[in-house]
Amino acid sequence: MTEPLIEQTRLWLSRSAEQNISPAEIDPLRTVLRYHEHRYYVLHDPLIADFEYDQLYKELERLEKLHPELIRPDSPTQRVARELTADFPTVRHLVPMLSLENSYNAEDLLDFDRKARELTELPQLEYCVEPKFDGGSISLIYENDRLTRGATRGDGVEGDDVTPNVRQIRSLPLSAPFSEQGVQQIEIRGEVLLDKERFRQYNESLMEEGQPPLANPRNAASGTLRLKDPSIVAKRNLEAFVYHISYYTLQPGQATPQALKTHGGSIQFLWDLGFRSPMREKRVFQGIESVIEYCHAFETERDKLPYEIDGMVIKVNDLALQEQMGMTSHHPRWAIAFKFKARQATTKLVGVEFQVGRTGAVTPVAKLEPVAIGGVTVSSISIHNEEYIREKDLRLGDQVLIERAGDVIPQIVKSLTDARNGSEKSIVFPRNCPICQHTLHKEPEEAVWRCGNWECPAQAVERIIHFVSKDALDIRGFGEANIRKFFESGLLKDIPGIYQLDYEKIGTMEGFGKKSIEKLQQSIDASKSQPLHRMLYGLGIRFVGETTAKTIARNITQLLDLKDKSIEELQQWEDIGPKVGGSIHQFFQDAGNIRLIEQLEALGLTLKQDAKTKTEGGSLSGKSFLFTGTLPTLKRSEAEAMAEAKGGQILSGVSAKLNYLVVGEDAGSKLEKAKKINTITILSEAEFLELIGN
Repeated sequence: MTEPLIEQTRLWLSRSAEQNISPAEIDPLRTVLRYHEHRYYVLHDPLIADFEYDQLYKELERLEKLHPELIRPDSPTQRVARELTADFPTVRHLVPMLSLENSYNAEDLLDFDRKARELTELPQLEYCVEPKFDGGSISLIYENDRLTRGATRGDGVEGDDVTPNVRQIRSLPLSAPFSEQGVQQIEIRGEVLLDKERFRQYNESLMEEGQPPLANPRNAASGTLRLKDPSIVAKRNLEAFVYHISYYTLQPGQATPQALKTHGGSIQFLWDLGFRSPMREKRVFQGIESVIEYCHAFETERDKLPYEIDGMVIKVNDLALQEQMGMTSHHPRWAIAFKFKARQATTKLVGVEFQVGRTGAVTPVAKLEPVAIGGVTVSSISIHNEEYIREKDLRLGDQVLIERAGDVIPQIVKSLTDARNGSEKSIVFPRNCPICQHTLHKEPEEAVWRCGNWECPAQAVERIIHFVSKDALDIRGFGEANIRKFFESGLLKDIPGIYQLDYEKIGTMEGFGKKSIEKLQQSIDASKSQPLHRMLYGLGIRFVGETTAKTIARNITQLLDLKDKSIEELQQWEDIGPKVGGSIHQFFQDAGNIRLIEQLEALGLTLKQDAKTKTEGGSLSGKSFLFTGTLPTLKRSEAEAMAEAKGGQILSGVSAKLNYLVVGEDAGSKLEKAKKINTITILSEAEFLELIGN
């Protein structure tokens, strides 16, 4: 049964909306939609992206509008998809939780506004706009000020009673003073979320346990809400936004509070009573044009939020008008969701290329049939390592679900194994370097295969690219494309070669004029005087990032001092443990690396600590700092430089050795951890600037 449905799905998605469809084809489309509803809501294992499901749903709506005589009571357009399970008691919502009509462009919103004005017979409407949270929907009932029930959305009429788990969500008050506003019983709608930082931490813990990571925060939140052990739910740190009052009763003799006469007022009402509602994000506008502008503006800012959203919800603000407009069996007529550009899509895995990085790590890269996600066409995605391929069960020829997450890095969520037809082939990981054919090796505790040949051309190019990068020697005008061009033409073979370029030969190459060559030469010459920590970072020592490079530079006079440091001595320095210390020690015991450093010194590069950068006598000497979150006015690098200029040290993580944590917006887990250590002083940006006397 599954394979024909997959094939039918592909056929429907490939059809044009203008293509003539016979009435006899409507029922098979309903069957396809029911199948995907079951995969999404019951199994939590979708085979198509949300956007693709919406397209199928809209097509069924269109066909049923053309042939209203064929509408059936059990059509997906006539009910809300089910997600009930047998694990929890089933309860009935006081008011059905309907879906929202979806839109993907301004024309849809203009059409929604036209219909709304026709229904209300008003020339202009007031709208309330808020984020469309991407989590698990819940319904909450409070009676006599106390939380008495929490339920999942279910089929929209009935849901799963998950009250014990809902009570673990700290952003939901167990009681709220509704009675002070004359409210006796109230049903509230909301969304359970796992923010991006906690989701990242959760996935890291899964991978440490050898389990595959979850695809997105929505799945993590919905799955957590259905765990049978509330104590585990409590540890996941779920949070919830509430955004809608669906029903309420008043105490005898009480009049309806003024706040409960508009949707925007009800969001303020919930906020004032201690709930997390979208007060900061919601806006009220006169007319649809301002709504459209706000939706487009918010889409560009979505990645700055600490949680995932997938669109905006537009509602007629006046609740009396909402009542007048009513609803269909599927959605209210007074609300619509403006969906952002799709971040998921399905496509075909057509090949795998194996790339070699500067440390010799061999990374498989999936080659896909190009597909657009969130306004970007994706045709290549890193699939990390051999273990990842096995865990995801990826095969050549697979249909795969891909997602472009908040950090804009695309990833393969899973292979759609039910869509296989037998022609798929296993991905064979090489045992020899794909560039130089050197035998690959893998450390027992690592998942990565590496090429150990220092002369491997691929590694040489990647080392040069890293060396000239912005955070290393910062050689401007010397981008990756030029490095590869010079390498392939024989003008450049290693890092010292950067300072021995034949500019006359470069002048004979296409695209290089006199001015561009002069600028490149000036930038290369200027890089010779970069501070020591940039050189350390540019060398590409494994596990040595920018902060660690600064720590090392503070503790040495010249670079080759590290030849004589034991692992134990290195571990005495801030932020350097056995793994990092071992990597540094190994690097400086290698004769080839020492020759490289000596060559750079002979070419005039700075390999000694500049006395001007020694700031032990500064006002913050001996004090350590860490910056987290988005600061109001400063870039993090600017703030770090200010602290260092006064003698302060920058740490890479929260520990008892940290003196000051400077926090901005969306500070996340570092702030929570710092609060538990009494010796750490937590500062705002303004307090930090006051501390350094700026």
